[in-house]
Amino acid sequence: MPFIYSNGLRIFQFETFLSRNLIHGIFTRQGGVSPEPWDTLNVGSLVGDDPKNVLINRDRSLAAFNRKTESLYEVWQVHSRNVVVAQNPRDPQDEHLKADAIITANPMVTVFMRFADCVPILLYDTENHICSMVHSGWEGTVKQIVVRTIEKLKDQFGSKPNNIIAGIGPSIGPGMYEIGQNVIEKVKSNFDTAQNRVLIYRNGSVYFDLWESNKILLH
Repeated sequence: MPFIYSNGLRIFQFETFLSRNLIHGIFTRQGGVSPEPWDTLNVGSLVGDDPKNVLINRDRSLAAFNRKTESLYEVWQVHSRNVVVAQNPRDPQDEHLKADAIITANPMVTVFMRFADCVPILLYDTENHICSMVHSGWEGTVKQIVVRTIEKLKDQFGSKPNNIIAGIGPSIGPGMYEIGQNVIEKVKSNFDTAQNRVLIYRNGSVYFDLWESNKILLH
């Protein structure tokens, strides 16, 4: 996965999106102003960081792609199966909707989400020129939010799955995401015969492969 440096930030990008001149990026923690333990490019306002630092970090992120704060559309990410359509930038006076996927067909809208261990998934309908961003942790994955997003694209925009390209971004890796019995059972019930591809058994522990899980859902 290639990366660039822009405005002092390290940004991962997808080759298949770059070939279509799509403005996109997945930021790392580098290049911000937040001190430890949020160092340094923290854009989360609910984790105890100084709000001024968060605003500076967010503005730096947007400036890396010459986007303005006024173009933003954000949601309150709650590990749900909710998908929203952003027709215009979010009015700062409006409450954040609770959702974990955003769709927009408006090139003047900048979709912006926050990720830690969870998987960022970018979708693009190459025929209708519609983009989507999906936040998929273990809950979103077993709830199949990426499938729900594609269903929304089909139902509301007439998108055809064969015209949708996808990029699965950096997240916690399959060898690190240890899960307990409660999550194991949910994974088994949702992935059925594919469970052996997404559950890793090692030294008495079980790990969940979020990347492979979402690849399966996308196919």
